[in-house]
Amino acid sequence: MKKYFYFLSFLLMLTSCTEDVKFNNPAFQTLKNNVFWRAQTYKAYLGANGTVFVEGSLGYEKVILQTASSAEETFILGVNETSKASYENTLPAELSSFSTGTNTGNGQIVITDYDAGNNTISGTFKFTAVNEDGSDTENPKINFTEGVFYKVPLEISDIVHHM
Repeated sequence: MKKYFYFLSFLLMLTSCTEDVKFNNPAFQTLKNNVFWRAQTYKAYLGANGTVFVEGSLGYEKVILQTASSAEETFILGVNETSKASYENTLPAELSSFSTGTNTGNGQIVITDYDAGNNTISGTFKFTAVNEDGSDTENPKINFTEGVFYKVPLEISDIVHHM
């Protein structure tokens, strides 16, 4: 009987230790053309004029989100140059830049939480950006869906960012 008890205890111990829990806190991830994409590094800046920039980078790739303010609201993309999104790949063999802007691309950035006490920002995004190289007919646009940035550290910055 002792053998069975030890055997069952051993099995229970093995099965209970197999699940690893990983917390994504903070995080920046999305589906890029329906393929999972998670940033290795991320940061956010609050500019002097209230503009917010949220950046996520993975190797040579970078996604930059820009909103008119840190207000918890939905910012529509493709309307103006104040709220917009861009993607760039700086790998020499794959150089490309895509962006939204006035009458260019579409989508939205939703700020769901601006925590001024902890200086973090959270939200969701989705957008379709147009290739800045109009001669690249194989890749005229890029699509990001189900994007999330969660508790990304926010820095106050007087530096003017350009996308």
